[in-house]
Amino acid sequence: MRGLFNSKNKYIEELKRRSKGSGVHHNHQFIGLEIATLLKDYKHKSLYIKMAKEYDSSELLAIAKDVAGRADVENPGAYFMSITRTLKKKGSGNNKS
Repeated sequence: MRGLFNSKNKYIEELKRRSKGSGVHHNHQFIGLEIATLLKDYKHKSLYIKMAKEYDSSELLAIAKDVAGRADVENPGAYFMSITRTLKKKGSGNNKS
């Protein structure tokens, strides 16, 4: 039983160690978090990360910066989403056979 308790402590310590590190490992994750920061919409950061993976990141960032700079927008996240509905996904023009 003592060995099991010891391994649980090691497991908990490993989880604590991992939680201190950054969770960003890919470019689309960074871009998505950057968009969430610009829009002050951290609640939907996973949506922005997914969008950064599927759409042109530079175009998304440009739109987010534009939306964030507008003082008259009450809900930047919703306004951003309404603008990005017309964007084409990466590789959407390619017909793969």
